[in-house]
Amino acid sequence: MSAISLQKTPRTKDAFKERGSLLKTDGYQPVIQPKTNGPKVKKLWAYIEKRVTEDVYIPSTVSVEHLARLLSDLQDKMFQAGMEAQSSFDYVLTSDYAVLLAEEFGRKPIVNDEAAFDLYPPPPHPNVASLPTRPPVVTIMGHVDHGKTTLLDTLRSSSVAKGEVGGITQHIGAFSVPVPSASGAAGPQSITFLDTPGHAAFSAMRARGAQVTDIIVLVVAADDGIMPQTREVIELIKKDREKVGVVVAINKIDKPGCDVDALQKALLVEDIHLEDLGGDTPSVEVSGLTGKGLPELVETLSLIAEIQDLRAEPDGAVFGYVLESKVVKGLGAIATVLVLRGCLKPGSHVLSGVHHAKVRMMQDSNGKSVKAASPGMAVTVSGWKSLPSAGDEVLQGTESEIKKAIANRQRKADIEASLLDIEAINSNRQKERERRQAEAETTGEELQLPKEETPTGPKELRLLIKADVSGSAEAVEGALQGIGNHLAVTKVISSSVGDILESDVMMAKAVGGMIVGFSVSSSRPVETLAAQHDVPIAMSDIIYRLMEDVRARVIKLLPVIIESKVIGEAKVLQLFEIQLKGKQTKTVAGSRVINGIMEKNKPARVIRDGAVIFEGTFETMRHFKKDVTELRKGTECGLNLADFDDLRTDDVIQTYETIEKPGVL
Repeated sequence: MSAISLQKTPRTKDAFKERGSLLKTDGYQPVIQPKTNGPKVKKLWAYIEKRVTEDVYIPSTVSVEHLARLLSDLQDKMFQAGMEAQSSFDYVLTSDYAVLLAEEFGRKPIVNDEAAFDLYPPPPHPNVASLPTRPPVVTIMGHVDHGKTTLLDTLRSSSVAKGEVGGITQHIGAFSVPVPSASGAAGPQSITFLDTPGHAAFSAMRARGAQVTDIIVLVVAADDGIMPQTREVIELIKKDREKVGVVVAINKIDKPGCDVDALQKALLVEDIHLEDLGGDTPSVEVSGLTGKGLPELVETLSLIAEIQDLRAEPDGAVFGYVLESKVVKGLGAIATVLVLRGCLKPGSHVLSGVHHAKVRMMQDSNGKSVKAASPGMAVTVSGWKSLPSAGDEVLQGTESEIKKAIANRQRKADIEASLLDIEAINSNRQKERERRQAEAETTGEELQLPKEETPTGPKELRLLIKADVSGSAEAVEGALQGIGNHLAVTKVISSSVGDILESDVMMAKAVGGMIVGFSVSSSRPVETLAAQHDVPIAMSDIIYRLMEDVRARVIKLLPVIIESKVIGEAKVLQLFEIQLKGKQTKTVAGSRVINGIMEKNKPARVIRDGAVIFEGTFETMRHFKKDVTELRKGTECGLNLADFDDLRTDDVIQTYETIEKPGVL
């Protein structure tokens, strides 16, 4: 990264002229006023903000596809520069062209083959038709509780749905099911199914499932119709309609009262045109409980897969995605990897993000050992040095290549983190800067340097998230980050995988936060340590309960709502002067209680012409000559307020009590 200085640049005219671009200077600079014959104009100081430039390392030769990973919207820039012929992904650019393009994005290009090294997916095969077919990857999507997992449960004759906490799928399940091809000529083949959660908090996981899928099965319950998450899936389908096949499974047709025709018309309104209504999207009526329609669904999927003609290299470098990752006792970090190209074998060196592994053992969804994972297979891989993140690419390389790529990726991540820190600093000072600039423009006086101020903003509930798998940690983080308002918010300090440890408790204590555990456990010593240091721990296997717990704690951070409830009212009818010791007098208001009960120990206020003019306590409350503590409606009395001697006829004296209510998000 280019040098970023937080110090102010020299306040000289030459320096300002030399670096005078608004985008290339940083600090408080004098704005040079034009020469006039009038009185001397005071020098005006204005803050000139520097655009932070980031280094980008470029190799001597690079393909457009690889450069596009470094520079977003690269092809658009190439079209604008008249490089349409060179904009195809497989076109190889020299460093000269790559440098010019990087500069167009405001980056600082550095040609360095060593620092630019990284692992990328292998280029497309020149003759895809010559490759063998691979199993299709089918993703089951839909609204929560519309029967997705039960549908797959019946398909593979297992009891996954019964084992899910609360009946909600918490992770992406991946498994292969052998099915006959649609034509029957090719013999048995397999389909890899991905079961994605339907709960709203798992939108990121569901979207990630759509990125690696060939066919989407949209499950819609016939008795429930189009629901919010159904629409989310439809939006995903619309984005990739040309690349992804779609089948609608109308589920729960065995339930009484379901209206299939109404559901088909509702899908038509959502721009899903079913074949039964003259469209191009096949639909199958199924029942997850009885298995009705499942053979037709499998046949439809096989037919679409044959039409798509999915092919991939059965050997060579591996390319795939991490679907899930977690820590298992005895195995360490493991990850569910979906292989899309190449063949993954034990002993292979693979890279995912900044995490790497030498594959030690592979298992399928049934726990059986696998010696080789071909394209379209999802396997659990052990041997990771650290826990990879769900959704990251998996690439194969030599041990030295992977070490070099990790070092470069880590350096890039550090640069991006430092840039975020600088953006945060600029954001905190922006309001002060604008205010001082406005003052300078108005008064023409010298602008003083801003003083460091303590950042102000909403109160924060700091969270440390621990989950059983990385996909769940990501989803829980997304669900909890949205809780709050402009007065109190949640802030995720850490999100990791594994049981709650003593180190987590000490980190939460250091930041003044709480621990949120999803489908994890904590030992008794950990809970004792948390209690000693007053660190709250919220644990559950169901995300709804965690959201409710965190929401309740955020509400406690909000300022309480104070309401006053009038208990009694008395109207002043006449004023009396009472002689006290030492020739002192005291004004007593002869009054009548017109509403409720007047209590002496409650706070009181005086209302005159509809406005409160005094709040205090009673000094005297009498009924005839007897001191009392309570007066009921219709009772005549004498009232006097402490530290207030300005009562008038027709004033209203109220007694009230204050009620504190929790804030509202």
